[in-house]
Amino acid sequence: MTMNKQCVLIVDDEPDIRELLEITLLRMGLKTHCAKDYSAAKRWLIEINFDLCLTDMKLPDGDGIQLVEHIQSHYPNTPTAVITAHGSIDMAIKAMKAGAFDFVSKPVSLETLRNLVEKALTLPNSIQQTQKSSAAQYQIIGKSNVIADLRSSIAKVARSQAPVFIQGQSGTGKELVARQIHLQGSRSDAPFIAVNCGAIPSELMESEFFGHIKGSFTGAVSDNAGLFKAAHGGTLFLDEIADLALSMQVKLLRVIQEKTIRPVGSQQEEVTNVRIISASHKDLESMVKQGTFRQDLYYRINVIGVSIPTLSQRQSDIEPLTRHILEKHYLENNCQLKLDSKAMEALRNYSFPGNVRELENILERATVLSDGDTISVDDLQLPETPPTIETAINNLGEMIQSIGKEKIVQALTQNRWNQSATARDLGITLRQLRYKMEKLELNKL
Repeated sequence: MTMNKQCVLIVDDEPDIRELLEITLLRMGLKTHCAKDYSAAKRWLIEINFDLCLTDMKLPDGDGIQLVEHIQSHYPNTPTAVITAHGSIDMAIKAMKAGAFDFVSKPVSLETLRNLVEKALTLPNSIQQTQKSSAAQYQIIGKSNVIADLRSSIAKVARSQAPVFIQGQSGTGKELVARQIHLQGSRSDAPFIAVNCGAIPSELMESEFFGHIKGSFTGAVSDNAGLFKAAHGGTLFLDEIADLALSMQVKLLRVIQEKTIRPVGSQQEEVTNVRIISASHKDLESMVKQGTFRQDLYYRINVIGVSIPTLSQRQSDIEPLTRHILEKHYLENNCQLKLDSKAMEALRNYSFPGNVRELENILERATVLSDGDTISVDDLQLPETPPTIETAINNLGEMIQSIGKEKIVQALTQNRWNQSATARDLGITLRQLRYKMEKLELNKL
């Protein structure tokens, strides 16, 4: 990474801190300018186009949050990181809500500082560049106003390291949005690890998240790195975080606050460097009031909130989504299909309680039922009374549970162990197949 032409503004009223930061950044090949207060920082910002600003939270004539807001308003392409007093996590969260890229606590860890600076300086120079940089396979399809607003929100959120909470009904594409945030941010070259919190047994959750060392409990026959280590430097996506047990919520809260993990059976704390993105279709605010979700954890994970519209709120996107899904089917199966006008009209008028996922399932079934190269209304088999989301999820869960080891092995053998084709044959998603295979230890065959 070439950074010798990049320039950082350091804002702190303590000369020793300014000197420490300046020496560290100069050794990284960066140019620096220092300001001892808010007013001096504003003057420097007028004169120079900075690539990053590091500011103390407390300044003689203002505070770091004021400076963050000023830079966000007047110099939106300049990421700002705040330096907070030890233990001032609430102030750090307030700064990130105001638009700060990230924070570092005093006493400043030089390794943490260097990581922060490197991440900040790899951000695209503008939101437009950020939007263009996302991988084509994870593009969000649609041109409706609500999708345009969602894309804009993603681009802004991607320029921060703050924890993100994604709210959306089942099937709206929460993981897709999480991947877009990851791909458009400074961690795009690092891993994106997605985990469904409801799919991990409660007794194994701590081990799965934080890892364990050999012999730490019955069955621990080897070391396990855990999800946080697997996502090191990148993004950990916690889908359906509402399903976490209260005991695990406490542990996760501590990891987010301290940025350290301790594998099961270990006495050593290990620094973790991940961005947390979480999601749920449930109303976490109501769960907080009911006492089933910790208020302090909700406050930590919901630094930035992103809401995903339902498919019924973006009906104009049904046609482009349909074309996209059928094009994907063509690429995978070399079989080109289209909908007749009545079938397309029926989709436009359907309520889609299962959102985009239901549209995908309907079209996948229709591609099997259609005789020629055109899908008719009858091929769609739209229910007259749409099932509730809960009913659809329960039925799907029962269906997955009923698929035994022998049936999966048979399908895998027929498809020459092509997992995508096997999942289609079994009528489940690729992720569900992989989870089932792992649970049945079929990956070891």
